[in-house]
Amino acid sequence: MLKHKLSALLAAALCLAGSLRALAAEPLKVAYSDWPGFTLIEVAKQKGWFKEAGIEVELLWFDYLPSIDAFSAGKVDAVTVVAADAMVAGANGARSKFIAVLDYSNGNDMIIGKPGVNSIKDLKGQKVGLELTLVEHLLMLKALEKNGMKQSDITLLNTATNETPQVLASGQVSAIGAWYPVSGQALDAVSGSKALFTSADAPGLIYDVLAVSPTSLSQRKADWEKYVKVYYRCVDYILDPKTQDDAIKIMAAKVGVKDSVYKKNLPGTKLLTLAEAQKALKKGPGLDSLYASLAVSNKFSLDNKVYKESQKAENYIAPSIVMGLKK
Repeated sequence: MLKHKLSALLAAALCLAGSLRALAAEPLKVAYSDWPGFTLIEVAKQKGWFKEAGIEVELLWFDYLPSIDAFSAGKVDAVTVVAADAMVAGANGARSKFIAVLDYSNGNDMIIGKPGVNSIKDLKGQKVGLELTLVEHLLMLKALEKNGMKQSDITLLNTATNETPQVLASGQVSAIGAWYPVSGQALDAVSGSKALFTSADAPGLIYDVLAVSPTSLSQRKADWEKYVKVYYRCVDYILDPKTQDDAIKIMAAKVGVKDSVYKKNLPGTKLLTLAEAQKALKKGPGLDSLYASLAVSNKFSLDNKVYKESQKAENYIAPSIVMGLKK
């Protein structure tokens, strides 16, 4: 009897070991899209840094919203995403943990006016095209607030971000909201158009993060630690004047933009070094803290009925990996 029990236990142990090996052999699947702080990870892919770190990673390229949909459907382990949008997904059942803060928008999110529209105040009584309840909507409200106006002073038309350049050119609206590279395309497409308000006017309003499924994080935390370390290696690579042009060449090719154009627009995204990310992951009252920024986003989502139940930043932010890393 004892012999049979030992045999059964040994078989179970071998089965478990096999399962763990199979799990470890599976690549980390990460959905990413064309925002600079997301596209940056392409550098690691092309340089072979994941294999060097001892992890298998499958990077899956999407348009932005489909990347969130893929995560919500469980098709990937993680997604590079605006933190506020990840909370919206979480409120609808697709919970995640923010294990790294990647960047904040520093000008590449824009409210762009058609020719003749020179200020946010000029938009009173006018139509503005943007994706409702996403980050450009939040940016528009911040622009109105800073100009003593309310949402009721304008008419918002729900417009897919990648369609905003055409909508602005058609004259259907007086302004649009878009992020880079679409914002740059809109400025190029409509002669005389101009940025009326950008994320540089509200730094820290729009943070981007690496959002990982809680299951994947708990099962493969060591691998995610290696992934995060590689990501900040990419940040150092692009911020180093000696290697910046090489990084830009890789990223520009991925999104189909000329190197010179990409380099010109890069400062519109504040890529965070490890030390800067650690600072952003500390609690504080201002937008230099991810916690405070998400409180603003949460209020926006509640006010606009994006979700009904308030979402707490503490339930999403998992700072231990970043805070535990050293330069």
